[in-house]
Amino acid sequence: MKIALFPGSFDPFTKGHEALVLRGLELFDKVVVAVGQNSAKQYQFPLEERLDAIRRTFDDNNRVEVLHYEDMTVDCCHRCGAQFILRGVRNAKDLEYERTVAAVNNSLDSGIETVVLFAEPEMAEVSSTVVRELLARGKDVKAYMPNN
Repeated sequence: MKIALFPGSFDPFTKGHEALVLRGLELFDKVVVAVGQNSAKQYQFPLEERLDAIRRTFDDNNRVEVLHYEDMTVDCCHRCGAQFILRGVRNAKDLEYERTVAAVNNSLDSGIETVVLFAEPEMAEVSSTVVRELLARGKDVKAYMPNN
């Protein structure tokens, strides 16, 4: 069984994230959405709220699992049996960052392959950062959020 881990803080989980998971399901038997939790980082949305939102998004899809982790991504891969790390990029800045992270993960475990998908054009401007900024200014974010 081909299992991909899709790690992120998902603060919040957006339509861009949802689209990436759905595309990942075309390549993998299962996608594990892993919400990373770093005690040194401040989040706008509590962990349980983020987990619940993702679970509601994929409630009817038994090929998507949702969990959280606090250690290294490759360690989370080992625990859930993932052989792949699924990542998405929207632009050159994202690509450079993901290349660096993939190299570190490869140095920790060369048996776990990072698969990078380019954002679909209509999702290229969707980001958690944009959603948080809009929310801070009292704007409607429904266009960026999955229907759950």
